[in-house]
Amino acid sequence: MTALKKIEERGFDTSWAEFGIDGMTCASCVGRVEKAIAAVPGVQAANVNLATERASVSFSDPAVADAVIQAISKAGYEPRIETGELRIEGMTCASCVRRVEKALAAVPGVLEASVNLATEKATVRFAGGDIAALEGAVRKAGYEVIHPREETGATTEPDRKAQELKKLAMALALAAVFTLPLFVLEMGSHFVPAIHVWVMENIGMEENRYLQFALASLVLFGPGLRFFQKGVPNLLRWTPDMNSLVVLGTSAAWGYSVIATFSPGLLPEGTENVYYEAAAVIVTLILLGRFLEARAKGKTSQAIKHLIGLQPKTAFVERNGEFVEVPVADVRRNDVVRIRPGEKVPVDGTVVEGVSYVDESMITGEPVPVRKAVSSEVVGGTINKTGSFTFRATKIGGDTLLAQIIRMVEAAQGSKLPIQALVDKVTGWFVPAVIAAASVTFLVWLALGPDHALTYALVNAVAVLIIACPCAMGLATPTSIMVGTGRAAEFGILFRKGEALQSLRDVDVVALDKTGTLTKGRPELTDFDVAEGFAKIEVLRLVASVEVLSEHPIAEAIVAGAKDIGVSPVAVSDFEALPGFGVSGVVEGRKVLVGADRAMTASGIDVSGFAERAETLGGLGRSPLYAAVDGKLAAVIAVADPIKDSTPVAIAALHALGLKVAMITGDNGHTARAVAGQLGIDEVIAEVLPDGKVDAVKRLREGGRTVAFIGDGINDAPALTEADVGLAVGTGTDIAIESADVVLMSGELTGVSRAIALSQATIRNIKQNLFWAFAYNVILIPVAAGALYPVNGTLLSPVLAAAAMGMSSVFVLANALRLRSFRPQ
Repeated sequence: MTALKKIEERGFDTSWAEFGIDGMTCASCVGRVEKAIAAVPGVQAANVNLATERASVSFSDPAVADAVIQAISKAGYEPRIETGELRIEGMTCASCVRRVEKALAAVPGVLEASVNLATEKATVRFAGGDIAALEGAVRKAGYEVIHPREETGATTEPDRKAQELKKLAMALALAAVFTLPLFVLEMGSHFVPAIHVWVMENIGMEENRYLQFALASLVLFGPGLRFFQKGVPNLLRWTPDMNSLVVLGTSAAWGYSVIATFSPGLLPEGTENVYYEAAAVIVTLILLGRFLEARAKGKTSQAIKHLIGLQPKTAFVERNGEFVEVPVADVRRNDVVRIRPGEKVPVDGTVVEGVSYVDESMITGEPVPVRKAVSSEVVGGTINKTGSFTFRATKIGGDTLLAQIIRMVEAAQGSKLPIQALVDKVTGWFVPAVIAAASVTFLVWLALGPDHALTYALVNAVAVLIIACPCAMGLATPTSIMVGTGRAAEFGILFRKGEALQSLRDVDVVALDKTGTLTKGRPELTDFDVAEGFAKIEVLRLVASVEVLSEHPIAEAIVAGAKDIGVSPVAVSDFEALPGFGVSGVVEGRKVLVGADRAMTASGIDVSGFAERAETLGGLGRSPLYAAVDGKLAAVIAVADPIKDSTPVAIAALHALGLKVAMITGDNGHTARAVAGQLGIDEVIAEVLPDGKVDAVKRLREGGRTVAFIGDGINDAPALTEADVGLAVGTGTDIAIESADVVLMSGELTGVSRAIALSQATIRNIKQNLFWAFAYNVILIPVAAGALYPVNGTLLSPVLAAAAMGMSSVFVLANALRLRSFRPQ
C-alpha cells in the first residue's frame, strides 16, 4: 500500500506525500536526496527508496511540498512530473470549477490544476502524490470522480452523457407533472375568477394550501433533491455554489409557506401568504435550463465524437494466405490489410499493391481525393473512393494519426486561455457576494418596505438568490474553445495548445520559411528554350543523358523533367563533373556541356544570344543554366523550386486580414527579392543560415510586434518555438511536430489565414459570452433586489428570475455553437 493510499484511508491527511525521482543510481544517491529533503524547513521525515525511485515525505504544512521539489532538483536529480486527468461529476457553475481547482492545488506536490466545466475534466500536473490523492481531494470538496480505470468497454463517454441527459429529462418531467397543477391552483386563482370559485367550492382554502404543500414538497425533495445534496454540504463547508443559492431561495419560499400554512399566528397580520408555486416553479425551470444546457454541451463535443466515429470497427486482414474480417483492435503492425471501394482505411500504413483515390478531407480539410499507389502512405479513418488496394499496417491503436489528432483536439479543448483569468477572479467571490446581496436586500426591505414588508423582503431576497448565474460565467470560455477547436479540426487545423487560439488573434506579422512553405520544397525544371537550328526534344535528351550521372539536385530536376515528357537518357562516355561550373560528356559521339555562364565562357562559347531571356528568368527568381552541343550554344535552362499553386491566394488572404507578411530564406538577396516581389511579400530576410532563423524572428518582433512563424516543423523547430505562435505546415506524418502551437495538416499555406480567422472568430465569440454573462448579473441582480421599485414600482418575481437564470446559460451555449457554422473566406 502506497503512502498516499494510507493518507486517503486516514481521511486525506495532507502531511504526507510521495515524490517520483529520476536519476538515482546507487545508495549514495539515496543518501544525498534524503539529506536534501530533510534539510527543507517543515520536513519531519524523509525515506527514499532506490528500487521504486520514490521518496515518502512527511511535513508540517502542505506548502512545504513545493520546497521539497526544489530541493530534489538542487541535489542534481529530476522530480518526476506527471500529468493526470480526472472526469468530475457534479460541477454546475464557475464557482464549482474554482472550488475543485483550489482543492486539487492544495494536494502536496501539485504544480498546476486546470478544470474545464464544459468537458467536465480536470487536468493536473504534479510531482508528488498519485491519482488517489487527487480523487480524495475532489471528493472532499463535494464532487464525484469517474476515473478511467472505473470505465469499462460497455460504458463509454457518450453513453455516460446520454444517461445523464436521460436522468435530467426524467427529473424535469416529474417536476413538471407536480408543478403544473400547483401553478394552476395558485396563480390561476389570482388571474381567472372561475378557477378561484372552483377551488373554493370543491377544495377549500385550507385544503388548497395542504395540497399545494404536498405538491411543492414532492418537487423540492424529489426531482429537486439534487440541489440539496450538493448545495447543503457546500453551505456547511462555507463554500457555497450555485446549488446553494437554489437551496437558499427555494427553502426560504417553501419554509415561509409552511409557517403560513400550519402556524400562521407566528407571522405578522396580513403576511400569511404562501409561495409554494414559486419554490416548485423555480426548481422546474432550473431543471429545464440544465436539461437544455446538457443537450447543448453535448453538441459542443460533436467534433470529437465525429473523429472517434471515423475509424471503422473491423478490417480485412491477411491470415494464412486469405483475407478475413477481424476487429480493428486485433490488427497488428506489419499486417497486410485489403481495402475495397467505399471502405474506410482502418489504420495507418503503406500501400503494397494497387492504385486508388482516397478522400483525406477528414485529415487535411481538402475535398479533392488523393491518388494512392505502391509506397504511398494511407491514414486510418480516410475513405477509399475508387479502385482497390492492399497496404501494410505501420501504426495501430493510439499511435495512428487519427488517435493523435483526437488527443490534440481534446487537449486544446481542455485548456484555459489567458482571458479566463478574469472569470476566475470574479467567481472566487461571486456566490458569497450574492448571498450577502440577498441578505442586504432582505434587511433593507424589512426596514424600509411598505405594508407587509416581510413579504416584500422574502420575495426580493429569493429573487436575488435565484437570478444570480455563475453557470453562464463558467461556460462562456470553455464552450467556445470546444466548438472552435473542433471546427478547426474539420478544416485540417489542429491547435496543439489552446492558448494559441488567443495569441494567434493578436498576430501582427506572419513570417514564412520559403523552401517547403511558400514553395514545393524540391527543384523542378521550369524552362528549356533552344537556340535556332536545334530541336528541343533532341537537346533535352542529350542534356538529360549527361545530368543523369550527376548527384546534384539541379541535375535530378532536369532528368525528372525529361522523363515527365517521355524523354529517356542514353549512354554517356568521358563524363566529367566540373565543381562550380557544370558537367560534360560525350553522347552518341557529340560533345555536350551543361553549366553556368562561366562554364560557357571558359569553353569560349558566347551566351549573349540568350542574354535577354536569362535576365527575365533571373527576375523571376530562377537561376539560368546553359547547354552547348559540339561547342555551340544550344539551350538556356532554368531550374527552380516552384511556388505552390495556393501560395499567392494565401498571401492575399493574409493581407486581407490586415497582416504584414515576411519571408525568411537562405537564398541570395536577388532571388529572394524576386520571389517576394512576385508574391507581394512585405519584408524579406535573406541569406539566413539554418541557425539564424531564431534571430530573424527576434528582429521581426522589434517594436513590440507579435510574430507568427510558419515552417515545416522539422528544420524550423527553434524558430517555431521562438515565435509568439508557431504554425507547422505539414502533411500526415508531420503531426508529431512538438515545437509548433498549431499544425496545418493540409500542407497548404491557405490554412494560415483560416487559422487566424477562426482564432479571431473564437475570441470574439468568447467576449460576447463573457459580456452577456457579466452584464446579465450586473443588470438583473439590482432589478431583482427591487432597485426599480421606487422609480416605477417594478419587482422581479422569483419565478421569472429562475427562468432568466436558466436561459442565460442556454444563451451562452447557443452563441458558442454558432462557431460550428464558421466558414473562412
